[in-house]
Amino acid sequence: MCAENIYVDAQSLKHILVLSLVAITFSLAAAFEPSPLQDFCVADPSSSVRVNGFACMDSKLVRANHFSFSGLHVPGNTSNPLGSRVTPVSVAQIPGLNTLGISLARLDYAPWGVVPPHVHPRATEILTVLEGSLVVGFVTSNPNNKLITKVLQKGDAFVFPVGLVHFQRNVGYGNAVSISALSSQNPGVITIANAVFGSNPRIADDILAKAFQVDKSTVAQLQEQF
Repeated sequence: MCAENIYVDAQSLKHILVLSLVAITFSLAAAFEPSPLQDFCVADPSSSVRVNGFACMDSKLVRANHFSFSGLHVPGNTSNPLGSRVTPVSVAQIPGLNTLGISLARLDYAPWGVVPPHVHPRATEILTVLEGSLVVGFVTSNPNNKLITKVLQKGDAFVFPVGLVHFQRNVGYGNAVSISALSSQNPGVITIANAVFGSNPRIADDILAKAFQVDKSTVAQLQEQF
């Protein structure tokens, strides 16, 4: 084989390797949730098949109501200790969202109502204020734990990166409403206080006392709230 052919083959191999690397990189970037391999995969919660998501319903049984939800115009009941209510619209409410990697929620706030610190383990959230004024914020990861916060008015939007602790509070004297879009069909939610002090079974009080640098009686009082 001549030197010229060897050089051409080497160049071709280099191009193939580069293209392969690019393809793998884009595949990883796009694989946060699996890309659908068909037009839709309406969730079938009754299926005994266990997958990362839900098994697909027989497409012959699919109807328009599998892709729709009614009620986002209805205010949520905020008569609770937090003064807030979340109306989710995820795959549990719209089976047609299965494999599509998106969901949303309506959030209602009484005056000074709070959506307490929480995380979405599987989704970034973008929130838009429809009515009222909200103070929102998230905290960066260790070791900095920097608080990023802002007061939002009607029409303003704010992003909460995936997995970071965040919160919202109505800072007005009237009711407030926001809509959130999330980058998962099933974003999940972990409310920090509930998870730490309301776990089942409970986390040992001496662990929590040392973690929060308080005495065990304080831990017991907090656990009783949840």
